[in-house]
Amino acid sequence: MRRSRCSARLAALVTLGSLAACGGDERAPDPAGGPPASPAFMPAGPLEDDIWLADVSWEASGQPSLGQPVNLTERPGYDNQPAFVPDGSGLWYTAVDVHDGQTDIWRFDFAPGSVARVTTSNPESEYSATPLPDGSGISAVRVEADSTQRLWRFDPDGSNAAVLLEDVAPVGYHAWADAGTLVLFVLGEPASLVVADVGTGATEVVARDIGRSIQPIPESANVSFVQRAADGGSTIMRLRPSTGAIEPLIDAVEGGDFHAWAPNGTLLMAHESAMFAWRPGDEGWRQVADFASLGLSITRLAVSPDGAQIALVARVGM
Repeated sequence: MRRSRCSARLAALVTLGSLAACGGDERAPDPAGGPPASPAFMPAGPLEDDIWLADVSWEASGQPSLGQPVNLTERPGYDNQPAFVPDGSGLWYTAVDVHDGQTDIWRFDFAPGSVARVTTSNPESEYSATPLPDGSGISAVRVEADSTQRLWRFDPDGSNAAVLLEDVAPVGYHAWADAGTLVLFVLGEPASLVVADVGTGATEVVARDIGRSIQPIPESANVSFVQRAADGGSTIMRLRPSTGAIEPLIDAVEGGDFHAWAPNGTLLMAHESAMFAWRPGDEGWRQVADFASLGLSITRLAVSPDGAQIALVARVGM
C-alpha cells in the first residue's frame, strides 16, 4: 500500500533527531575521490546534500511525469547515494553522523516513516549500498582502517560483513551485472572500468577514463557507464560483460554526471535543476522536469524497482 511520502518524511523527522544534530560543516569523503582532503570530488564549504523523493507517472510512450519532490533527509550534513530496497518500501543511503564522525549506511523505510543505521563499524566507513542479486543483503564500498577501499557484503542489518573481492582496490563504485559478475569503477590515473568474477576473483580492465556512474540496464545482464573523451565530452556506453563488447548509446547530457534506468527502459539524467529522459530510438534527450523553483541542483538519482518513485540527491541554492 502506498501512502503520501510527505507523511512518511514528517514521521521520520522525529527519528532523524539524533542524526540531525550533525553539524553543517561535516566533510565526508566520496570513496571515488580519495581521502577527505581530496579536492577532486569535494566541493568547497559545507556539504548540504539531501535526498528528495518524487512520484513518477508514465505515458505509454515511456515519457515520465515527475511530481513535486519531498525532502526526506532535511538536515545539515551529508546524505547521499540512495538505492531502493528490492521491494521499493524504502531506500538505503550514505550519511555522516558527527557524534562519532562515522560515515555509514542508513535505511529509510517509507512506512512507518523511520530511519535506522545499518552499518556501525568504527573506524571503517561504508558507501554506495547496492542490493545483492540474491536478496540476502547489500554490497557496499568499505574504506577500511588502513584506508584500503574494497567491496564488501553485509546482511540487511549490517551483520556478517565479508569482503567480496580480496585483491581489487581501490574501488569507488560498482554494479551487479548478474549474480556472479561485478562491474567496478577502480580509482587510478585514469579511473578504470573493471569486470570481476566474484567466484574466482578474476578481473579484466575493459575501459579507462570513465565517469562514476555504472548502472544495470533493465531486462539484461548489461550495464551502462560514462566514457569521457579528450575534448571534454562524454558518452553513455553499453557494456556486455559476458563478451566485453562496448557500444555507444547516446552522448551524455552536457554537464551531467550520474544517470539511472527506469524499469521500462527509459534512461534519466540530470543537470543542475533539470531532468532529461531518453529511450533507445529517440533522437536525443527530452527535458521532462525542472525544479528551479525549489532551488535544487541535482547530483545523483535512483529509480524505484517499479518505476513509481525517483530519489534525487540535491543541494539547495547551488
